Amino acid sequence: MAHALRLAARGLGNVWPNPAVGCVIVRDGLIVGRGWTQPGGRPHAEVRALQQAGALAEGATAYVTLEPCAHHGHTPPCAEALIAAKVARVVTALTDPDPRVSGKGHAMLRAVGISVSEGVLTDQATHLNAGFLKRVVKGLPFVTLKLATTLDGRIATASGESRWITGPMARRMVHALRMTHDAVMVGSGTALADDPDLSVRDLGATRQPVRILFDRQLRHRPESRLGRTARQSPVWLVHGPDAPCPKHEAWTATGATLVEAPLAGDHLDLAAALAALAAKGLTRILCEGGGTLAAALVRAGLVDDLAQFTAGMLIGAEGRPALGPLGLGTLADAPRFALRETRILGPDTCTLWSC
Repeated sequence: MAHALRLAARGLGNVWPNPAVGCVIVRDGLIVGRGWTQPGGRPHAEVRALQQAGALAEGATAYVTLEPCAHHGHTPPCAEALIAAKVARVVTALTDPDPRVSGKGHAMLRAVGISVSEGVLTDQATHLNAGFLKRVVKGLPFVTLKLATTLDGRIATASGESRWITGPMARRMVHALRMTHDAVMVGSGTALADDPDLSVRDLGATRQPVRILFDRQLRHRPESRLGRTARQSPVWLVHGPDAPCPKHEAWTATGATLVEAPLAGDHLDLAAALAALAAKGLTRILCEGGGTLAAALVRAGLVDDLAQFTAGMLIGAEGRPALGPLGLGTLADAPRFALRETRILGPDTCTLWSC
């Protein structure tokens, strides 16, 4: 199952709105087939593994990171494929919460006499597919907040200079994070200041993430890097109902997708905006700031993971902080995260935290 989970991770960022699933088929102590969900969500992991195993799948054990699907969609159910291959046993990590499956896959297997064992490495599988699970259960995507700061928590000098606070190894890991998320998201302030591209670079051929801009009144320029490349890889602009019509037309002409969200006071309703993105299929979003959007997500309790990149540098109080105001009254009100991992990246560090 641990091997199946490592295979499943290869699909992160490539398979939305589907889950990233891994499958390993073992017969007589030997791996005879393995597979993972392919880009775009098809074929499924079980089908790939069964194709590789061929006739050796008969009487074998299939280790699958998520309950095999039981419904007819773009492809027949994976539970039926396992039955047709005459496997003897299926071991799974998670029950699929999708109401079209949710126990039905396990039941189909048991109904024909296949032994089913559930709950193997469940915690690891839950974290791996946290985005898919959150979208199905809560109608929201899993949000990772990325911060790249100095030791004193600054992201730029007072003049706005920020390139580069962290070094090449840290920046390369940021691209790796982008690659494992369905989308990369920034606010309009960051877009106007930095004119970012937000694509994955220098990691070989890969499916590019959706590039999302939260821009209530569509202030960002259609002539920007995002606008100029919107037909090469997707750009979605989340805007308010009061965004000017000429701006709508200008951005639509670039090939960008516009997503309207309601307002909460003077700002976009972030929970509603994220729900709209989940409804379009997104399961995992990496937020790269800036401080205003990051703080708003934290205040709303919409951050699930935090990736903190820290450089051995000091800027001082006049520098720009990583987070805007959180409106905390007491220390007890401060949101807390649990440390999951620490990495040394040349002169910098990366700490990964879970909510």
